[in-house]
Amino acid sequence: MKETLISFENYTFQYHVQSEPTLREINLEIKQGERIIIVGASGSGKSTLGHCLNGLNPFCYHGESTGKLTICGVEAKKSSVFELSQYVGTVLQDTDGQFIGMTVLEDIAFAMENDCVPQEELLKRTKREAEMLNLTEFLNHAPHQLSGGQKQRVSMAGVLVKSIPILLFDEPLANLDPAAGKEAMQLIDQIQKETNAAVVIIEHRLEDALHMDADRIVLMEDGRIVADLPPNEMFTTNKLIDAGIREPLYITALKYAGVKLDSSMGLARIEDLRLSQEQKQQVNTWFEQTDAAADVEHKTPILSVENVGFGYGKKKKNLSDINFTIHEGEMVSIVGKNGAGKSTMAKLICGFEKCDEGIIRYKGRDIATDTIKERAGYIGYVMQNPNQMISRPMIFEEVALSLKALNLSEEEIKERVYRTLKICGLYEFRNWPIQALSYGQKKRVTIASILVREPEILILDEPTAGQDLKHYTEIMEFLKQLNEQGITVLIITHDMHLMLEYAGRAIAFSEGKLIADTTPVQLFANPELIEKASLKETSLFDLANLCGIDPEAYINKFIKQDRKEREA
Repeated sequence: MKETLISFENYTFQYHVQSEPTLREINLEIKQGERIIIVGASGSGKSTLGHCLNGLNPFCYHGESTGKLTICGVEAKKSSVFELSQYVGTVLQDTDGQFIGMTVLEDIAFAMENDCVPQEELLKRTKREAEMLNLTEFLNHAPHQLSGGQKQRVSMAGVLVKSIPILLFDEPLANLDPAAGKEAMQLIDQIQKETNAAVVIIEHRLEDALHMDADRIVLMEDGRIVADLPPNEMFTTNKLIDAGIREPLYITALKYAGVKLDSSMGLARIEDLRLSQEQKQQVNTWFEQTDAAADVEHKTPILSVENVGFGYGKKKKNLSDINFTIHEGEMVSIVGKNGAGKSTMAKLICGFEKCDEGIIRYKGRDIATDTIKERAGYIGYVMQNPNQMISRPMIFEEVALSLKALNLSEEEIKERVYRTLKICGLYEFRNWPIQALSYGQKKRVTIASILVREPEILILDEPTAGQDLKHYTEIMEFLKQLNEQGITVLIITHDMHLMLEYAGRAIAFSEGKLIADTTPVQLFANPELIEKASLKETSLFDLANLCGIDPEAYINKFIKQDRKEREA
């Protein structure tokens, strides 16, 4: 009989600053060695539940609880953050908030230094974890200089150096490219098998999270657990969709085709899916009866990148011989592995860095002499990390800040800020301090602060990372509306569904070079490009092959159907 490590019994938690409980009557048991994925829309209580596990609630974020929470035999509210950290190792979504050391080596070793581990053993264990997580070459780097995916691995290494019975991951995939995300989940899977720790993952990207062989999916809504089922059983229901959570794409595709789902079909992962000939025929029939999405032509260039090269240092070229043209009214996705040069390209366009060679043109004009301020008049840039953009304590002030220099009346500013906050799902928080928001909510504040200026070109670095399906859809539909009004949108993203559903083009980078400029569907139909760009084949590709259908045509028709269903 496996030992119960986590036990919630009729547990309710209410923050002191809230008028209602955030968690209500939670009953949940997690045993040694179990792998649990917790999902739910923003505000469902999943992050609060995680904070209760690691002691941030109530010791850092104060509140009152009723019922009982026991962790490794210790009653949580009678414990402390320090004691609970001996049982629960946490990797935060906001990795910058977790770093302690000046270098990667110091950060990984920090917990062991606190435990007075002898230096020889400390270095041995640090280097072992660094090697496992492909961090050896970065041991002397400052953590804040690394890419989002590299930071995630540093945080993971800092937890794994200690033998801890419970591992808690708060959105471990948020900043990782698809291939790196798959590797991360497989790594977590491997670590769990080696340590027999209980693994709890809070994640929006459910399909990617299932690269770890999960025992159960726990679905939260309005502070309650509304379902606790094995993946094979969960996917036979509509509980995820009803709660605003995106199902794996192949599950949605099977439902569109009218296939009756049964837990014996191996639904948890596309690799395990078993379909009868009758079910394959249902998918084929749906494909034959569905029209493909129409192509949209864009002809007038607005942004041209010609033979651009750049390096942060003299020894290494971060970008080499980059050429592409963006047309007015396009929505283009920029993809590639962490560190491939995507964000660097955006910085060059915005003027944060200067090209070493080549030219960037806006409407045919060389903009090399335009200042950052001048470029901000026609190019808006939303950074990946919201903490690097926020400069005001209150939400309204932050979003209104860029309008202050436009000589608008107070009423005009208020109207534009409120309209943008409503679109970004932040209106109810308009008078809140920013520090009271979650990481995902902070992300929406930074998007709002740029959208409120209504720029001609909008560049967004991972705009939907950490967002649930509802807010993802709200943000993307708003961007789509802007795009239809003529605003050109460039999206740096790891979200393959975003790329497929909304972008007409995909520009792929690898090792500082542009390796593809094509449609998203054609990109995902090319295994060689997928590997080079550190993407991964969508499960729709695998489902099409399983049913004997051309993947490119199938994906194109699925995207049209999915968009139609979402707009209904």
